[in-house]
Parts: sequence; C-alpha cells; structure tokens
Amino acid sequence: MSLISQNARSKNETKREDINEKEVEDGRESDIDTLEVKKRKRDDEKEEQLAKEQVKAMKKLENFLFGSLYSPLEFGKGDDDEVDAEASDLFFTDRSADSVLTGYQEDADFSDNDDALQRKPVWVDEEEEKVTVNIASVNRLRKLRKEEDEKLISGSEYVARLRAQHVKLNRGTDWAQFDSGSKMDESSDDELTDNENKAVVSRGYENEDLKDILRTNEDLVVKSSSKLLPGHIEYSRLVDANIQDPSNSVINSVQFHRNGQLLLAGGLDRKLRFFQIDGKRNTKLESIFLEDCPIRKASFLPDGSQVIISGRRKFFYSLDLVKASVDKIGPLLGRDEKSLEVFEVSPDSQMIAFVGNEGYILLVSTKSKQLVGTLKMNGSVRSLAFTEDGQRLLSAGDGQRLLSAGGDGHVYHWDMRTRTCMHKAVDEGCLNGTALCTSPVGTHFAAGSESGIVNIYNSEEFLGGKRKPIKTIDNLSTTVNFMKFNHDSQILAICSTMKKRSLKLIHIPSYTVFSNWPHPNSSLQYPRCIDFSPRGGFMAVGNSAGKVLLYKLHHYDHA
Repeated sequence: MSLISQNARSKNETKREDINEKEVEDGRESDIDTLEVKKRKRDDEKEEQLAKEQVKAMKKLENFLFGSLYSPLEFGKGDDDEVDAEASDLFFTDRSADSVLTGYQEDADFSDNDDALQRKPVWVDEEEEKVTVNIASVNRLRKLRKEEDEKLISGSEYVARLRAQHVKLNRGTDWAQFDSGSKMDESSDDELTDNENKAVVSRGYENEDLKDILRTNEDLVVKSSSKLLPGHIEYSRLVDANIQDPSNSVINSVQFHRNGQLLLAGGLDRKLRFFQIDGKRNTKLESIFLEDCPIRKASFLPDGSQVIISGRRKFFYSLDLVKASVDKIGPLLGRDEKSLEVFEVSPDSQMIAFVGNEGYILLVSTKSKQLVGTLKMNGSVRSLAFTEDGQRLLSAGDGQRLLSAGGDGHVYHWDMRTRTCMHKAVDEGCLNGTALCTSPVGTHFAAGSESGIVNIYNSEEFLGGKRKPIKTIDNLSTTVNFMKFNHDSQILAICSTMKKRSLKLIHIPSYTVFSNWPHPNSSLQYPRCIDFSPRGGFMAVGNSAGKVLLYKLHHYDHA
C-alpha cells in the first residue's frame, strides 16, 4: 500500500469534520445575534426610561407653571404630583384689572357708585406701595400728572393712572365688561346707554323701533334700486338663447316680451322663433316660417298682443299671439314703397311708423292696419324713434313724440297729436344720421351717424335750443346701425354690423364706456341686434353666425 493510500482519510471522516465546523460556525453566529438582541433591548429600555423621565419632567414643569390656572387643586397625591409651595408663591394670576381704580377715577369718567360693582382683587402686591415712580422725568408719562409740579407717585397710584388712561383712550371695550351699561357717564350730552341692548344710542333716537333693529343682525339698509357704477360691468355668459334651434343665417332681430320670459328671434332664414328664457335650458316654444319674407325686423307691440314682422318687401306681416294667426298686410294704399323693413311701434301700441321713400314717414294703425297719415322730412329718412307716452319734455299738454333722422343731418321732433314738426335741429358733426334711440324715461336720446359717432343729448335742453350734446362717443369706427337703452337708462348699447365685436356698452350717468366689454376672446362675431330684458337681468345679442348670445348682468336681480 502506498504512502498516499495509508494517510488518506475516508469520505465519512471528512464529512463529519465539515459538519462539526459548520455547527461551530452556526453556534458562533447565534451567540453574536443573541448579544446584539440583548444589546438592542437594553438600548430600547434606556430610551423608554429616558422618554418617561422627560414626560414626567414636562408634566411636572407644566403643573408647576400652569397647574393653578387649568387644573383644580387635589390633595392626597404623592410627591411627584405636588407643586412646591415656595415655588408656587412665585406665580399668580393678576386680576387687579377688575379692582377699584384709585386716585385717577375722575379722568376715567366713572361714577362713585362703581366701587360696589367692582370685584375684589384676588392678590395685592405690597411692593407697589413701597415703589415710587417719577412721572415728570419721562415725556410719555407727563400726561398722567394731575398737577403741573407733580413728580413722584406711589406704585399703586401709577398702576391706577395707567389703567384709567387706557380706559379713557379705548372706550370701545366697554361692551366686554360686566354691567357696561352702568359705566357710562350720565352727564354726557351726546350719548345715552340702552341698558336692554347694551348699545350706545344717540340722544333723540331712543325708541322701540331702534331697540328692535339692534336685536337682529339683518341688513339695516335694503337696496331697492341701486346705481350702476362705471368702469367695469359684472356679467356672465349663459347658454345661447336659441341653443335648441340655432339659425343657419343672420339674426336681424331679437326682442324680449314684456313678461321677461319670452324672446323672439328672426333672421334671413325666414323663420321667427320663440324661446322661453331661463338662462339654463331656454326652451323653444314655437317657430313660424314665412315663405316669401326674409325677416329684417320683428317687434312685439308694447301691450304684448301682436308681433309686427317686416322685410325688404312691399308688405308686412302681423302675428296675433292671442288668436295664433298670421295676417299678410299690404301693399299700403296709395304708396309705391318697395321696402317696409324699417319701422317703429308707438309706446301706446296704437301706431306703426314705417320709413318711406323721399323723406316720407308712413303712419299705420295697429287696429285697422291701414295707412292713416304721413310725415315729410326735407331729406331722406334713415331712422325713427318714439318717446314714451305722456312724457312732458317742455310744458303741460305735450303728448307723444316721434323722432326722425336721415340724410340731411338733422333731428326732427314730430308731435303725433297734430302730426306736425315741432322742432328741427342739426345733430352736431353729423352728415348722415343712421340710428336713433330714446331713453325709457324720456330724458335723453342718442343719435348715431355714418362716421361711427354717437351724440347723447338731454331732450329738454335740445328742445330748448341747446345744440351741444352732453357727450360724444367715438368708440366705433364704422357706421352705427343699432342702439338701445336698458330699462332704467343706465346702460346704452351701440353696435355696428360692419366690424367684429363692434358692440359697446356705455354707462349713462358718467357717459363712459365699460372697459371690460366686450372681452377680447368673446364670440360676438358681427353683432346685428341687441335687447335688454324688461328688468335688466338679461341681455340678448344676435349676430351674423345665426346665434343669439345671452348674458346675465349681475347688477340687476330680475329679468
């Protein structure tokens, strides 16, 4: 047997040695892990003990500082829960603010009877009597002197004078004190105290109605009709008025019914549509198709019973809303006008004035639908506007008036009672008048021209001979085609159909344009017509894209 074979170990012995080595190594590792676990436990116990000691120290300090204020005094506890008596004497609650003021009471305007109402102080500092303060050495303390040569005062007197000076300068805190009603100076000539309401009331106004007002937090003033402020107008875009049936052609006419809920819209697609306006759904109620008349203008009679519809035709239509019937009227007897597209309805619903040829104004009765008279201007007629019935612009006895303007640059005032021209004057700077509009109250009228200038006149001054307009608006650069006052004459809308977003809103009391209208990114397109709801809450704008845009004016609460 060779040497190698004699010294060689068996496979079993080798395996046993490997297993023993592994067990020794595993035992060493387990001992190390055990030591580490024990060490972590000791560290955790130390941290917990330290945290408990810190919490206990914080609670002790908290009780030491604030225990007398926030927790009731308890007996029978251990030493850890007790506060050192000597240390607690160092901390106290100063309630001397409610003590009786001394030495300076006359400056605080309190009566002598207040002593009985004041609560006794809980604690009195004896050192205040020993301390002296020189109130003459510091400039800000000299106001506390009662006499000019007074210098040294005691500490308690100094504190009392400071408190009295504070009360004297800050009377508004009397309401926070007990029995504040009895602390007012009864000799005051300017104010009285309402003991029941704890309120200060001026003399002459102490009555039962005022007591009722002071018992509630409701608004003392309820606005019924407030003034619209210039500069910016608050508005929001609502759902389009004709969202349920938009037009595929130009919208030439929009108008609200007198009830504020019904809106008509008509255009060149020969359809007259009616919508119920609520700002959310705007339900379509009805539509009428006129086969031979593209609609140029449609208007309710002021009494709301009929709708007059006209186009570039010799005839016009009358829609009776009560009978639900449509009547075709014309041509007018004795007239050869080929177009009756421009007209105005009188405020009393008795007369329709059409623009005729060669300066003629055609007057048609709303009952018989027959021509009852004509008026003649020197130049051509371009626009008409009625004043409100019964407005007295000059003197007693004046009745309804019709205004007209046209190619000669003059504004005519017609007396509808005698059917004669009562006044004629030049519209300043105007060569060709294109639009007229009168305010609902009859105090103002606006005249637009081909150059884009709008002149605003006071009606009474204009008829009295004053030719100068109150204000000239030059914010439009193209022909003024349409103008409209709102119901309270605080807003005037002017528009031109020849330019995009060419619609301006004018604040009439200040005669300035609202700077935030229209929005640069608005979808006005080419505006064609505009109308305000009877109470001003809604504004409808018809454009060339066949939409009737609807806006809410937040200043007005109702439609």
